[in-house]
Amino acid sequence: MKMIVTGAGRGLGREIVKEALGRGHKVAAGLRSLDTNMEPLQELQARASGRLTLLELDVDEEESVLKAKEAMAAKWGALDALVNNAGILLAREQPIEQLEFAAVENTFRTNLLGPMKMVKHFLPLMKNSAHPCILNVSSEAGCFSWAHGRDYPYGLSKAALNFFSAQLRKELSPQGFAVYALHPGWIRTPMGGSEAPGDPADTAQSILDLVEGKIEADAGAWMIDREGEAMPF
Repeated sequence: MKMIVTGAGRGLGREIVKEALGRGHKVAAGLRSLDTNMEPLQELQARASGRLTLLELDVDEEESVLKAKEAMAAKWGALDALVNNAGILLAREQPIEQLEFAAVENTFRTNLLGPMKMVKHFLPLMKNSAHPCILNVSSEAGCFSWAHGRDYPYGLSKAALNFFSAQLRKELSPQGFAVYALHPGWIRTPMGGSEAPGDPADTAQSILDLVEGKIEADAGAWMIDREGEAMPF
């Protein structure tokens, strides 16, 4: 299987890359910059026997996404799985009276428009796959039942990502695509914090099981947890 993971430099993204390599897949690790935090991925690359590509990829910039797509089209020609993992968390504690709209705009640019750009440009490569899968890493914060005050940029962006995932599923499922919006759980990552109870390595294993079809997800769900069960929306 050939897979691209965005936001692969740390946290859950890096764990997904590690798990995919451990299962023998070819992986392109999307990174905003190839100049910082490279040592862990370079160590993985040294052991991966040519199966790990470190790909400069800033999902905020469409030109960067297009350049990455052209590079992988030349290298692979097809793509089996796209994991849209890159995300940011800004202005979580700001009440609406103090909300900085630059934080809202930046969050939507990464958390929603980033995955949209990735699908737009990489979809032609995915149509060359026998079993294509798009997995958008979302959050329960984007569900009505988990709406949190003072979490406007992140929560709204993830709610929009959930709806985008539902739209994609309607369009692409008849073409043989699996499309998921997934809540990864509260896990110990730079975003989730050290107090989180979940291990990102466990979530990475579940994500690979979903992508490989070992977990059969609830087909009618707007959003699923890492076990493939429908999340209350």
